[in-house]
Amino acid sequence: MAPGYRLHFASSLAAAPSIHDQPRSDCPIHTALDLLGDRWSLLVIRDMMFAGKRHFREFLQSEEGISSNILADRLATLVASGILTKAEDPTHKQKAVYSLTDRGIGLLPVLTALSAWSQQQFAHTRRPEAVALVEGGAATQKKMAAALRRQHLP
Repeated sequence: MAPGYRLHFASSLAAAPSIHDQPRSDCPIHTALDLLGDRWSLLVIRDMMFAGKRHFREFLQSEEGISSNILADRLATLVASGILTKAEDPTHKQKAVYSLTDRGIGLLPVLTALSAWSQQQFAHTRRPEAVALVEGGAATQKKMAAALRRQHLP
C-alpha cells in the first residue's frame, strides 16, 4: 500500500463531511440526502415520532437491528445538523435523552409521504396507525406535529 493512501484514508475517516461544511451542490434534494440519505437516520426519526423513543437503548431495540456504533454516529450527525437535541436525562445522570427540534418535527410530512408511497406499492406494509396518518391528511399531520412539539420542545 502506498504511504499516501493510508494517510488519505485515515484522514477521510476522521473528518467526515457534515451538512455544515461547504456543500458540493445547491440542489435541495442533494442537501437532504447528504443529511438523511441513509436508512438509519430516518428510522431513528421514525422511532422518535411514532414510537416515542428518546434513549439510546430504546433505539437499539428497534426491529431493524441497528448496531451501537452506527446508532451513535447517526445520533451525533442528527444533533450536529439541528434535527435532534441531546440533553442529560434528569432521572438518570448516565443517560442522555434525545428530542426532536422544530426542524426535526418538520420531517413529519416527509415520513408520511414515504409511508403513503410504501403502503400504496406494497400491501404488506399497511398498518392501521400508518393508514390513519396518511388518510387523515394535513389535519392529522398538524395535530401530530403539535403533539410532538409539546413532547420535545422546551
